[in-house]
Amino acid sequence: MSNNLSTPSGPGRPKDLAKRQAILDAAKILFLSKGYANTSMDAVAAEAGVSKLTVYSHFNDKETLFAAAVMAKCEEQLPTLFFELPDGIAVETVLLNIARGFHQLINSDESVNLHRLMATLGSQDPKLSLIFFEAGPERMLHGMERLLIKVHQSGALSIDKPRNAAEHFFCLLKGAGNFRLLYGCGEPVTGDAAEAHVREVVGLFMRAYRPESV
Repeated sequence: MSNNLSTPSGPGRPKDLAKRQAILDAAKILFLSKGYANTSMDAVAAEAGVSKLTVYSHFNDKETLFAAAVMAKCEEQLPTLFFELPDGIAVETVLLNIARGFHQLINSDESVNLHRLMATLGSQDPKLSLIFFEAGPERMLHGMERLLIKVHQSGALSIDKPRNAAEHFFCLLKGAGNFRLLYGCGEPVTGDAAEAHVREVVGLFMRAYRPESV
């Protein structure tokens, strides 16, 4: 008896997605441990257990792979859906979810090491810094800005400069604690202390942009 079920083919099938993820995981490991200049596409292929041709079939060049690895790391903690405003969900709840994800992301070992790497590379290769900024911080700022425009339109908060407000939100969450981590003179804030910090920041943000009529 013949099987009429056809096997999925073309980019996007499970096998391809698994290889793409393996390549991204390998890229994150190597970029952070060896630096950008010392990480080759050959090394990424070997680390991922795939051929060099497979790496190039998913990512055209090293810059594209680096940007994708940064974006993937951000997406792990802050998926695009976090920046939506579902009906029936309080704005404060949405902001708390974003704040928790962002706080965990920026204080992770990967993020701290990546920011240290970019601080070193910034003066050497401004183009690479721009790739990093657009794939990571700019993506989150843009998502937050779009969300805050919707929040303003809903009347829940009064935000006439959503881009500025987005920057304020993330900077408040980073606080002095993240600077201490980057400089190697502090430990990540976790558990109850992290939750208290997140709630305090969201509370400050809500009060700062509360409509005058409320």
